[in-house]
Amino acid sequence: MTRLRRPAALAGAALVSALVLSSCASLPFLSSGDSAPVSTTPAPGSQTPPAGQSGLARFYTQTLAWSDCQGGQCATLTVPVDYAQPDGATIGLALLKVPARSASNRIGSLVVNPGGPGGSGVDYAKAAGQIVGSGVRTRYDVVGFDPRGVARSAPIDCLPDEGMDRFFDTDQTPEDTAEAQAWVAEAKTYADGCEQRSARLLPHVSTVDAAKDMDVLRAALGEARLTYLGKSYGTFLGATYADLFPTKVGRMVLDGVVPPDLTSYEINLGQAQGFETAARAYVADCVTRSDCPVGRTVDQGMQWLRDFLARTDTQPVPVTDDARVTELGQTWAANGIAQAMYDQSLWPTLSQALTQAAQGSGNLLMRLADEMVERTPGGQYTGNIMEAIYAVNCLDRPDTADIPTVEANARKIEAAAPTFGPLLAWGSVPCGVWPVKATGTPHKVTAQGSGPIVVVGTTRDPATPYEWSVRLRQELANASLVTFDGDGHTAYKRSNSCVDDAIDAYYLDGTVPEDGLRC
Repeated sequence: MTRLRRPAALAGAALVSALVLSSCASLPFLSSGDSAPVSTTPAPGSQTPPAGQSGLARFYTQTLAWSDCQGGQCATLTVPVDYAQPDGATIGLALLKVPARSASNRIGSLVVNPGGPGGSGVDYAKAAGQIVGSGVRTRYDVVGFDPRGVARSAPIDCLPDEGMDRFFDTDQTPEDTAEAQAWVAEAKTYADGCEQRSARLLPHVSTVDAAKDMDVLRAALGEARLTYLGKSYGTFLGATYADLFPTKVGRMVLDGVVPPDLTSYEINLGQAQGFETAARAYVADCVTRSDCPVGRTVDQGMQWLRDFLARTDTQPVPVTDDARVTELGQTWAANGIAQAMYDQSLWPTLSQALTQAAQGSGNLLMRLADEMVERTPGGQYTGNIMEAIYAVNCLDRPDTADIPTVEANARKIEAAAPTFGPLLAWGSVPCGVWPVKATGTPHKVTAQGSGPIVVVGTTRDPATPYEWSVRLRQELANASLVTFDGDGHTAYKRSNSCVDDAIDAYYLDGTVPEDGLRC
C-alpha cells in the first residue's frame, strides 16, 4: 500500500501509506476576514515578494504568456529550484486555465489541487465543469498547476515501468525477518533509483516548496489573495500555504483533510482505520444484495476480505490479460480493493471483481489496482504519482525502516484495523531509507491572521478520516467546519447538494458556512 493520494474525482485514486441530503444553514462572516469580492486588483507583473526576500522579485513580477491548448489556456510559471538560492537554477511549472464563462461577472482566479502528492492540477482543471459548481465555473477562471516534481513540471522519476511492477509485486506484509529484509531492500532500490534519476530536484519537492510556488502563482495571476480548492493532500498544501502566507489567504476550501501535525505513524493508523470503516460500509451494502460474494453479514464479509488478502499473500490469483503481471498478489489485491473505497460508485465493480477472483481470475481486480497506480494493462505507468507520493512525503516528515520498530507499529495498527493495518504500517518503509533527509516535521498550523478557511470532512472517508478534518478545524485560528455524513473520499461536487450549495455560496458571495454545518 502507498501513501496519500488524490480523490477519485476524475478517474480513480492510491492508498495512502494515496448519500444523505439535509438542510444547509450559512451566515455571513462578520469579523476582520475578507467577505468582499476577491476580484483581481494588482496587475500581473506588478507584485512584490514577501518582506526580506527581494531576491525573489523576478519570479513575483513575471508575466504569464497564455496560449490556447487542449482544455483551456496553457502557460509556464518559472520558480527557483531552491528558494534559498533564488539566483540559481529554475524550473517551469505547467499551468492550465479554464477561463470564466462570463468575463463581465468574473470574480478572479480559483486555483485547484486534486491531492496526491502527485496529482496533476492541469488535468484536474480540465474537468472544471465537474469539480466546481456551475456558478463558480461561470465567474472564476479555474487554474490548475502541476506541482514541482509532478507530471509536466520536472517530474520525479525513480524506476522504469518494469521496476515499478517489481516494487508492487514485493511482499509488503512480511511475516518473518527474511521477508522484512527483502522488503527493506526493495524499498532501498526504489529510493536509490529516485536519487539516481532525479538528484537535482529530489531535495526540493517538499510541501513547503510547493506552497511557496503557489504564492508566486498567485502573484503572477494578479491576485491580491489566493482563492483555492484543495482536496486530500491538497488540504495539506493549502494549510501549509495559509500558515506561511496568512494575509494572502482569500476564499480557501480544504476538503478531505490531512493535518500537517500528523506523524507518519498517525497517518498510517488513521488511514488504516479509515479504510476499515469504508470497507465495513461497502460490506454492509453488499450483504443486502443477492449476488454479494463476501457473505450474508457484515462480520462475515469483513472476515472474508481478510481471509482473501491473506490467501493472495501465499496463493496469488492468476491474471491473464496483462502484459507483464501474471499473478495478483496481496499488494496488488489490496490496492484494487482500496481503489473502490474512494467512491461508492465503484462498489458494484468491486463485488464483480471479488466474485471473479474467488473463481480464479484476478483480471478485474487488477484493473482496479491499475487505476490506483495510474498504470495500463500494457504495463505503462501513465503518470508519476507513485514516485511523487514518496518524494514529497519523505521530505515532509521523518520515518523509519528499523524492522523491530515497524513490526511493533504494525501490531498496534493491525489491532485497530485488522484488514488494512499491516499493509499501511509497512507501506511507509521507503521513507525510512530515503536518500534525502526530511526537511519538515509534523507541526500544528494556525494561519493566524488569515481570512476564513472552510474545512470539509466526510464521516466515512477512507483516506482522510473525518477526525482529521475536526482536528485541523480546531487548530486553525479562523475556520468553519462542514460535515458530510456519507461515504467516499471528499465531499464537494461528489454527491451532496447541501455541501455543494454551501461551498458555492462561499466562493460566489463570501458567505461562510455556519461552523458545524452537517449535511
